Amino acid sequence: MSDKVILITGASSGIGAATARAAAKAGYRVALAARSEDKLKSLQHELGGEKRAIALTCDVQDMNAQQQMIAQTLEHFGQLDVVFANAGRGGSSGGFSEADHDSWRDMILTNVYGVGLTVQAALPALKKSKGHMVLTGSVAGRLTIPGSMYSATKWAVSAIGYGLKEEVRGTGVRVTLIEPGMVDTAFFDEKPDNALAPEDIAEAVMYAISQPAHVDVNEIMVRPTPKIE
Repeated sequence: MSDKVILITGASSGIGAATARAAAKAGYRVALAARSEDKLKSLQHELGGEKRAIALTCDVQDMNAQQQMIAQTLEHFGQLDVVFANAGRGGSSGGFSEADHDSWRDMILTNVYGVGLTVQAALPALKKSKGHMVLTGSVAGRLTIPGSMYSATKWAVSAIGYGLKEEVRGTGVRVTLIEPGMVDTAFFDEKPDNALAPEDIAEAVMYAISQPAHVDVNEIMVRPTPKIE
């Protein structure tokens, strides 16, 4: 059997890029998807070129682009075993009363609609391979955060994960929610004082997808250790 194939959205930086590196190190062939082609090409080269990785420009808000992303992965590698729906956007400050409401649209369409499209586009291939769907949720999707539309989108991702798990029950497809706390990524203009590294989340993803077929890791919440006073 040839090496397994993982497709990662939001692969150009942060958690996505870290997971791509971890998966490649573990022997996976990797399909890298994001809006930024230059960053994807650089990562593709780092991971071994076209035999081991492909770069796919994709706007997750576009179903045609998502379907093409899946088709190109299957055409290039011949199979698809894991899909990591990781693309996401952060929110703006101000709460529901004062936030820039125009910024909500792109965030909601990326974090919720985009994840739904990834799931729908990938399911036929994952059912065929009895594969694994991994979703980037958040601790923010498990807690009540005052006035946070971002939190609302991650609550939606949690619901997508649980709803999908019930839908695919009995098909052999596994579903895992990865729920990070604060991670040092491009979401933040300045490095947070107490945050996880993207590689920490990549380790959680690799743990979930490396389990034997009879083990279904439903969700993994990863939070930074509180600072010692």
